[in-house]
Amino acid sequence: MRTLYLCYFGVREPLVQTQVIPYLQQLSQQGIDVRLLTFEPDWPRSWASAEVEEWRAKLAAWGIGWQALPYHKWPSLPATMYDIAAGAWVAARLIRREQIDLLHARSIFAGAMGALAKRLSGGRLLLDIRGFVPEEYVDAGIWPKDGLHFRLAKAVERRLLKEAAGFVVLTEQARRVFFSGRGDTDERGRPIEVIPCCVDSERFGAVDGWAREDVRRELGLSGRRVVVYVGALGGWYLTDELAEMLAAAHAQDAATFALVLTQSRAEVMASRLQALGLAPQDYLVRQVTPAEIPRYLKAADVALSLIKPCYSKLASSPTKIAEYLASGLPVISNAGIGDLDELITSERVGVILKEFTTAAYQAALREAELLQQQPDLAARCRAAALKHFDLAAVGGVRYRRLYKRMFEGAGE
Repeated sequence: MRTLYLCYFGVREPLVQTQVIPYLQQLSQQGIDVRLLTFEPDWPRSWASAEVEEWRAKLAAWGIGWQALPYHKWPSLPATMYDIAAGAWVAARLIRREQIDLLHARSIFAGAMGALAKRLSGGRLLLDIRGFVPEEYVDAGIWPKDGLHFRLAKAVERRLLKEAAGFVVLTEQARRVFFSGRGDTDERGRPIEVIPCCVDSERFGAVDGWAREDVRRELGLSGRRVVVYVGALGGWYLTDELAEMLAAAHAQDAATFALVLTQSRAEVMASRLQALGLAPQDYLVRQVTPAEIPRYLKAADVALSLIKPCYSKLASSPTKIAEYLASGLPVISNAGIGDLDELITSERVGVILKEFTTAAYQAALREAELLQQQPDLAARCRAAALKHFDLAAVGGVRYRRLYKRMFEGAGE
């Protein structure tokens, strides 16, 4: 079986390195011939030939053939339409030349490429929906509600839901919104898998040579409560509320240290923490690579996830939650995000924050401290990560199962 994975992002991006390539490795390990098409900013101008060859060799070693096209950003709508057309044309050529069986499209922009390529050259389309994309752009303040971009994206989404032969969603909430069928098929019998954002649990749970106290001493954190946040700042990530909660934690316990690991500009958070009265020795805001995150999480005591509780986030599966739990950390997450309310409560691995006030922040932190008094908490967190978010046991198994079902005639 040969698959072409269409991804409207670049391989340098952390999202691709953590939420695309690892899944493709899982498929390749089961004998599936994998091709990857990405869209790279400033391609090929910003790429040295040595870096291109390094990426090709690395991906080839993982069983992934790689091809790239330039990503165009401006003007927004014409640029995206051009990229969709270019991606569809290249995908159609690859289908014919390499006898691709399955077009695996990540989100609706890649899905549009896949649908066009399918019409040109045939094959099956697997729509990896990922979320309520049009609503995400509105909730992040990028598109106006009911504007042209939103209406076009919704039209594409509706078309893809009719044309695809199989689907992936991130949450049970999203499955219920998109599909009226029961269980693992829609009303037409097409296969559906719920596959949340997964991580390599072993990479986070057993970091050789990185004992907790060694990392804490290196960072000057011995004897301090460390509250950590991993991820982007701004948009639907609640930067002001996060800063306020970290300040509330410090007010509650002056020994609290705020650790913020982000791909965003560090000053975005540092300036807010300073304005709220935290001294430089009470926080660290640092841009880090995905490879560095497990080591820093070793030093933490409790982890935060504050995301705008809006309609689009019903379909969200924050990668940070999987990373926290795999590291043995209890989680404080605000309510209304994907399937997290039920998961955190039923597995007893954290606290659901009901409102964004100083009193609520400090109450949630006290609840987390009570959880930490339970000797099996870290083991319970890691067990929840293995059960719900493990790359091999959850992500790999479900993707392979979906591929198998699609090629056994489901949805024909």
